[in-house]
Amino acid sequence: MKFTVSEIAQMLDGIIVGDEKVTIDSAAKIEEGRPGCISFLANSKYESYIYTTQSSAVIVNRDFTPKKDIAATLIYVDNAYSAFTILLEEYQKRIANIKQGVEQPSFIGDNSTVGVNGYRGAFSYIGKNCKIGDRVKIYPGAYLGDNVILGNDCCIHPGVRIYDNTVIGNNCNVFANTVIGSDGFGFAPQPDGSYKTIPQLGNVVLEDDVSIGANTTIDCATMGSTIIRKGAKVDNLVQIAHNVEVGSNTVIAAQSGVSGSTQIGERCVIAGQVGIVGHIFIANNTKIGAQSGLGKSIKKEGLSLSGSPARDLNEHLRTMAATRRLPEMEQRLKELELKRETSVIQERD
Repeated sequence: MKFTVSEIAQMLDGIIVGDEKVTIDSAAKIEEGRPGCISFLANSKYESYIYTTQSSAVIVNRDFTPKKDIAATLIYVDNAYSAFTILLEEYQKRIANIKQGVEQPSFIGDNSTVGVNGYRGAFSYIGKNCKIGDRVKIYPGAYLGDNVILGNDCCIHPGVRIYDNTVIGNNCNVFANTVIGSDGFGFAPQPDGSYKTIPQLGNVVLEDDVSIGANTTIDCATMGSTIIRKGAKVDNLVQIAHNVEVGSNTVIAAQSGVSGSTQIGERCVIAGQVGIVGHIFIANNTKIGAQSGLGKSIKKEGLSLSGSPARDLNEHLRTMAATRRLPEMEQRLKELELKRETSVIQERD
């Protein structure tokens, strides 16, 4: 897939400084560029590379002022990082649209419908009464149970398992080996110490523009729905339990776990390996640092938390700083105790 610099600038509403006819066939890091590549510069610590890069073009912020000559053609935009993301998305869409048709063997159940310009890979399975939108890509080995709804422009990667009654909106990505809609972890303790399985009768709903990483599990609700709201992004190896609600444009990083019936607000950032207990509420714009453990509701918006148990970030940092000084403080305490003992002995004598 090839673009001219002129086409890219038009796509990104950018201003060109250099040769607008240069052809671009790939993207690369600015420090690894070669002729035909396009790169971007968004972080000033990488500025030195722009004067030596072999990339044919570089996307830069509008306020960038070169300190010396640059061989590459420059495309000035409002936000270089966002613009580069838009370019990669467009490139991905054009590549994805190449893959169409139905590979054999594949299966589609009774009363299921599939939209136009889609792709179904070999050994993919679609159950009964499913409704699949336009331009949907279902890669080899993917499984969709009965009564599944998929919106337009979705991509279901190899080995994904989507259980019955799941509803997925438009422009969603579900990456390899993820499981959506398996039973929630519901067991009722019995008088004899055993556990009785609680039937999980609900489903999972992914709204538009949701991305779910590889090897993630999202459990169906006991009743009602487990919901991932519009624009949310969930990383690889994340566990989301039954009846959880993840707010719009919230991001959850790898190896995090969210226990049942917790409600996470909008635009939250949950870093890697965070553990969240069940039946709590997390306010909008909350940020939770890596390896934190959250055991209570967060009602005030915009807080930054860290630690286990999670607490205000500044408090956590002060605690960590004090912890590093514990050996020194212990030594000083021993010295003070020794002085006190010596003083008492001298007074006694």
